[in-house]
Amino acid sequence: MPGINLPMAGYPLLDALLKRRSRRFGLGMRMGSGPLAYDSRHAAFSLTEEEEALLTFAASGITGFALLDLPFAEGQGGAIVARSLGRTIASGDAIQTVSLIVSNDDATYLIKRPQDFSPQELRALVDQANSREFTELYRRMRVKIKQGRASPPLAPMFNVNVNRWSLYAPGTTYFLPINELTFMYINGLLEIFNEYSGAYVVDERASFRAAGLGRFARSKGGHLHDDPASGRVLTVQRLELMVADLVTVEQGMMLQNLALMSQAIGLGGFPNFAEHEFAWFQALGFRMAEMPASRYLGANVFARALMNLLGRNQWIPYALGLERDHEILLKPYCPPYYASMKDAVRAVVETKYGPHGLFRGGAEHSAWLEPAAITNAIAKISSAAVEATTAYCEYIYNRYGRFPAYMPAFRTVLGFQACHLDITFYDRFYRADALSETERRHMDRWHAGDSGGI
Repeated sequence: MPGINLPMAGYPLLDALLKRRSRRFGLGMRMGSGPLAYDSRHAAFSLTEEEEALLTFAASGITGFALLDLPFAEGQGGAIVARSLGRTIASGDAIQTVSLIVSNDDATYLIKRPQDFSPQELRALVDQANSREFTELYRRMRVKIKQGRASPPLAPMFNVNVNRWSLYAPGTTYFLPINELTFMYINGLLEIFNEYSGAYVVDERASFRAAGLGRFARSKGGHLHDDPASGRVLTVQRLELMVADLVTVEQGMMLQNLALMSQAIGLGGFPNFAEHEFAWFQALGFRMAEMPASRYLGANVFARALMNLLGRNQWIPYALGLERDHEILLKPYCPPYYASMKDAVRAVVETKYGPHGLFRGGAEHSAWLEPAAITNAIAKISSAAVEATTAYCEYIYNRYGRFPAYMPAFRTVLGFQACHLDITFYDRFYRADALSETERRHMDRWHAGDSGGI
């Protein structure tokens, strides 16, 4: 099959786990001072399209259908899943919400997620993956969003000081996962606000009053457990941290897969700090908005007045979505891409229960042998859960001017930079076992005749 004879095709997983290290010093790099000061004697040497393709597949390759082997009887929770496609990383509720950016000296790309393709396109992509046609797969999944490299400033707080010497160096390729939080958030709310979970949320920045859920409280005849003794009362912050943590775990799996694939190929690479509220999104050309810091922080009226008086109520940018040539590439489930939070909630429900949703017509594109027999037995989400979710989401958006409240809808945390290693640097400063034979033989095995004798 095409691609089956890749130099790393038979690399053992145990070797990748044992030998994986962060290795930063690439061809053409310079560490200007300190006990490891060194100038590479070689020119920078960019990753090939094939190498980028393998790394991209490791991080976010589409591999087929999620199995969805869950209890779908009413009240058992199986219907929390929202999509049916699988990637090389696990994803909460099979949502596949994390996107991947690939940026090198020539261009910056967005790698499309499973939900960004039609069912017919997806079948072809899975077939290409099984045939090891990774370069062609890479070409089909990427969308060019910028000519040349995208990167935020290297100054403190945009990056950490320890990485400045090597970040975005010529010849490197940078991989950046991007969280989209709103789909996971709304989908989770539909589960915790149903009659079986019955959770209740209070707003700790508003004297712990109900976060739009007062009329749904059990103490007022509703179905949500508002008695703190029930163990089902959450704060907005606690709830949003749960969402952020669940999505960010997917970033971690992307980074680990990038590291393991780098080891198998014989490339250098390391995960690094990329957490900033807006810098990466500005660099990538996202559609941006801004709000005063007081609203961004959820400050009360007295704190806002004090911030204004002291001149500390500056405007804070945040990302709305990614658009190119009148096409929406990434959007959150909130305004301005939906007229209201009610419409956003309805869109999530439609993804699952609409005519082409996972639990209706879309089930034909699943791993189930008899999808209709399964989906016919799955009850539609209750109106009470939808109404409570809508009320909560409208409360958050109306009070804080965005959704979620504590952070923007899009978030970066860590990135991964890959490079061709300068073997002489490691031979100068490290014991021989700092590099495996895979790193030492990479240029000969992958670039014989075009590496200038490196």
